[in-house]
Amino acid sequence: MNNNDLANLLFPDIDQTIENLEKRFPKRNLPQNALITRFAPSPTGFLHTGSLFTSLIAYKFAKDTNGLFFIRLEDTDTKREIEGSGSDLLKQLKVFKIIPSEGYMGDSEIGQYGPYKQSERASIYRTVIKQLVKDDKAYPCFCSPNDLEFLRAEQEKNKITPGYYGEYAKCRNLTVDEAIDKIKKGYSYVIRFRSSGDHNNKIKVHDLIRGDLELSENDQDIVILKSDGLPTYHFAHVVDDHFMRTNCVTRGEEWLSSLPIHIELFNALGFDLPMYAHLPVIMKLDNGNRRKLSKRKDDEAAVSFFLKDGYPFEALIEYLLTIANSNFEEWKAENKDKPNDEFKLSFEKMSLDGALFDIMKLKFISKELLSRMSKEEITNRALEWAKEYDEKLLDLINRDKNYFMSIMNIEREKENPRKDYEKFSDIFEAIKFFYEDYYLELINNELPFNPFISSEIIKKILEEFVETLDLSLDEQTWFNSLKKLGNKYGFAESNKVYKQNKDKYIGHIGDVAEILRIALTSSKQSPNLYNILQILGRNNVAKRITYVINNKL
Repeated sequence: MNNNDLANLLFPDIDQTIENLEKRFPKRNLPQNALITRFAPSPTGFLHTGSLFTSLIAYKFAKDTNGLFFIRLEDTDTKREIEGSGSDLLKQLKVFKIIPSEGYMGDSEIGQYGPYKQSERASIYRTVIKQLVKDDKAYPCFCSPNDLEFLRAEQEKNKITPGYYGEYAKCRNLTVDEAIDKIKKGYSYVIRFRSSGDHNNKIKVHDLIRGDLELSENDQDIVILKSDGLPTYHFAHVVDDHFMRTNCVTRGEEWLSSLPIHIELFNALGFDLPMYAHLPVIMKLDNGNRRKLSKRKDDEAAVSFFLKDGYPFEALIEYLLTIANSNFEEWKAENKDKPNDEFKLSFEKMSLDGALFDIMKLKFISKELLSRMSKEEITNRALEWAKEYDEKLLDLINRDKNYFMSIMNIEREKENPRKDYEKFSDIFEAIKFFYEDYYLELINNELPFNPFISSEIIKKILEEFVETLDLSLDEQTWFNSLKKLGNKYGFAESNKVYKQNKDKYIGHIGDVAEILRIALTSSKQSPNLYNILQILGRNNVAKRITYVINNKL
């Protein structure tokens, strides 16, 4: 008996060869420097912010080099799989405009290099493993979980590097006849890769972000096919990246320690090694210590958190680009009106250290983005968000879309537009006073009028304001008339004049404007007062002020 006999016994159904696979999945016809990248999620839960970062980098480099970006679903860990999460991941990526050219699309596949779900690629893996067995580069291992646990305990007891390698890999040295005998007797087995490495030796590798590295060789006889017939990640991704013709693997730095295993597998199979870029992970401060964003501990670890909270998707993408390249913020400051697609990513500009997630910077970016949207865009975007997340805001928009749009347009069409909202979820509370039912709820609370100004003065100012209100005036003329009204009742025309002679005045024009603002909105803070008057109209202004005079003063 020889290795061919063993391979045929292990894989009697496989009649294809690696050469057949090479013909089935030929090299791609793309420009010379085009990058072929991929995002390969597992269907084990929500889209993690770190995964969005990884997919963004892969997508952007492919796009910047006229290459190709595809998605592969790595669903071989059946114990951890959550039904439907694979398609949910794709839906969320689509929200962020990260759309693959080919691959797994959630409910379908596009492309000639599939299947793009690992669970459907069994015959491909088995074909490659069969050849490894024939070449004596893989073998069946019959060790039970108890055997492996005993081995580890002995190694730890004797202070020996734990693992299944060299003299500690007891099934490694079984003869072909012994292995065939065990298989025929029904022993359970896995298939292990036969490593030729020595951890005392170093290999030199080049990482596109970290430069030239020296890492210890792999010497572990890793499992490449589990007893359930599914491959392990280490083996499957090597086979998939080769036959899908990935030439640039972008992944988190936590995979750097596994790189020697992957390099040895590529070399043993005679496959071209792709370029590797190990990305910095996104970190968080926890009691003064840096740690990775946690699915269990941190809301911001889930992309869905930002969507639900109302951040425009562009804000999170732009924030992640500030993490990706140190020169992005400078480029953005010089190109405010250009789409982020025009920024070219560079591996050389990537940080080696994990970036701390900065929610305040994200809020700043989001506020800037929302302020630059046209009244039509922010209205339509708020409408789409509210359909899924905010029934009250949806109701306001649907009452009168044009009215809502006029509210959104307050001081928007100017060189430095107002920045009232950090996210769509801020809008309802900020504008609900424009609507009569919500105004009546608000105005029936205690109003924050200045206690140093008598109710009599407040009442007189409000009464005369209504009597003399002329909404046909431009803003400056209207404001000048407000100054005259205030001056009539003892208020200085400016804060500067008031400070020069406080004993002469009750207050200043800002106090008069505050009286009006409180009467019309119930709050000391609101958008531009002149715009509020224009939007409410004379009848509503008079109605509100009359209500305050009769019921609150």
